[in-house]
Amino acid sequence: MARTLAELSFELNRQLGLLINRAGKVEMLIVGDYAQIVIPSLGNIRAAGGRLRGLRLVHTHLGGEMISEEDLMDLLFLRLDLLSMLEVGKDGLPRLLHTVHLLPEVEEGRGWSFLTSVHPAQQKDSAEELIAALEGEFSRVSTSRRVESKGDRAILVSVSTEPRLHAEESLTELAELARSAEVEVLDQVLQRRRKINPRLILGKGKLAEIMILALQLNANLLIFDEELNPSQIRSITNFTDMRVIDRTQLILDIFARRATSREGKLQVEMAQLKYMLPRLSSRDDALSRLTGGIGARGPGETKLEIDRRRINDRLARLARELKQVSLERYRRRGQRRKRDLPVLSLVGYTNAGKSTLLNTLTKSDIYTEDQLFATLDPTSRRMRFPTEMEVILTDTVGFIRHLPADLMQAFMATLEELQEADLLVHVVDVSNSLYREHMQVVEDILQQLDLGSIPVLKLFNKIDLVEDRELLEMTVAKEGLLVSAQHPETLESFLLEAERYLGGKATGL
Repeated sequence: MARTLAELSFELNRQLGLLINRAGKVEMLIVGDYAQIVIPSLGNIRAAGGRLRGLRLVHTHLGGEMISEEDLMDLLFLRLDLLSMLEVGKDGLPRLLHTVHLLPEVEEGRGWSFLTSVHPAQQKDSAEELIAALEGEFSRVSTSRRVESKGDRAILVSVSTEPRLHAEESLTELAELARSAEVEVLDQVLQRRRKINPRLILGKGKLAEIMILALQLNANLLIFDEELNPSQIRSITNFTDMRVIDRTQLILDIFARRATSREGKLQVEMAQLKYMLPRLSSRDDALSRLTGGIGARGPGETKLEIDRRRINDRLARLARELKQVSLERYRRRGQRRKRDLPVLSLVGYTNAGKSTLLNTLTKSDIYTEDQLFATLDPTSRRMRFPTEMEVILTDTVGFIRHLPADLMQAFMATLEELQEADLLVHVVDVSNSLYREHMQVVEDILQQLDLGSIPVLKLFNKIDLVEDRELLEMTVAKEGLLVSAQHPETLESFLLEAERYLGGKATGL
């Protein structure tokens, strides 16, 4: 085969490539030009029960050059079993065969290893045995590195132009979001760049490192900390042959899991459809994607156009239903106004402890958990102050940095509750080292919602988790009250302050 391949390549003055499966059968012959071959899409050729593709590539070089950087990228991105390069001499006969394969673990900064170059006639080692040994080693290393999980196994990726500290903070939060979505985080990759690659977000070299990492850890998902446009998702998916999602889609997935009320499900579905609409595939290369009717002129609507129309129709229907929900909420708020009950609304960064605070103050049993967006649906409860004055205490969805705009718009019916508040209680998780940044995010969102005119009382929550209490008191005592939602005795100062304000408001003081 080597002699025939070399003779044909020499006669055509073009590189030739063979894709060979593990049974030794040639799956594909690729004809290139003098300098390179281009491997077509292998989407219909999958790995045979392992992490590698199940194919090895043997191709010719006519100019005496060695295995190139492009060859290594093909080996990596296509997850080939082996990649071999056959030198073709000036007489058209085969010379040395050079072979490289991927490694289960990085050695000396590289994720691949070269075999000793040999003449094809002197090749004695079995490719099948080598590939089987590699598969077994990949499996062993992967199993030893991770806890067995039936769910998604992800590598988190951040490509940022911001200072490293800010990028690391955002990546840490992305890891918490992944944990909230029950995704196992295998590793995190951070790359800072002066300018973002408009096509792949990050450079090919870094993407190659991520692919090696994914192969070694048996990851099946890449989660990017930035919002990706449709073309970027397609480009990265084509390069890596892995599922790719961004921060926005991850947040939407969490919301879809947590929404329990009809209203919450409507809001999440609207946000998901708005996110999906521009990301529908624009490919229309098969007649099976055309739909026509009897007597219709032309081929009719494409499948893509039908999908878009159906999504737009569904969005219009959801908008009508949410408008009705908004009217119902307005009527309920009107009934509260008639009873002249003051309203306290809890706002804050996600996982700041708002639901726990509401449970403690009203003796309720709202679901709470140490994770982001544990509760989504708004909750209102009556609360009685020591002076027998009754108020309504409401809890709304938590905020987060880079909250998707479509999600914010979809949840406007819920956030309208804040417009009726007599006092906003800003709950801050002071045990989080980033609490200052979280406070700023919440304040910015409140400004966006035109809530700047409503008084705000800050509660610095989770003080029981802070080691240096004295330093904390010196730092934030003038800004708000120190409390722990899990310890009712720490809430007396909050009740007195809230009662003083609302009582004075009720009497016109």
